[in-house]
Amino acid sequence: MENIKHIIDSIGPEINLTLDEIPNIDLYMDQVIQLFENKFNESKRNQEDKILTKTMINNYAKGKLIFPIQNKKYSKEHLILMSLIYQLKGALSINDIKVTLSEINKKIINDKIDLDSFYSSYLHLTSQNVADFKVDIGDRVTQVKEEISEDHQEDAAYLEKVLMISSLVHMSNLYRRAAEKLVDEIVVVEREGKRQK
Repeated sequence: MENIKHIIDSIGPEINLTLDEIPNIDLYMDQVIQLFENKFNESKRNQEDKILTKTMINNYAKGKLIFPIQNKKYSKEHLILMSLIYQLKGALSINDIKVTLSEINKKIINDKIDLDSFYSSYLHLTSQNVADFKVDIGDRVTQVKEEISEDHQEDAAYLEKVLMISSLVHMSNLYRRAAEKLVDEIVVVEREGKRQK
């Protein structure tokens, strides 16, 4: 697995929509799609994959993952939410994303959140995540190589890849399940809040 650095580079782990790249003017849907396609193009697995489509945006609006749009234009806050949705949908269901972002959407509507500050914190954490990931994946490559015994030398490269894939998917599942448990905690808090009203 000598090509692990190439693999890491090809997935574009550092790619995020920064606050500087989000215009302070409202954008039409086609402009939003173009912004996301340009920014996340390198992170696509296949060139024909779409980062964001009109259908996706309409579904986010209908599903109340983002607060209502004004005059068919999307604000900076909408773009921040769509950037979060883009990242979250890799591991969470649409319903879990809705639950996760519901209070943020309410706070945006009521002007009770400094969304730029919150998003800056998110970007800082993702930067740290990438650094941690690069160290962890290097360690994991070493561990996988140690697991393949000398008895399997002719199949070593293939078996290492299978073990690495399995290990990465297992770690991904552990992180996803932990995230789902946190979503479940949000649901419990919301239910308790509704009962108290």
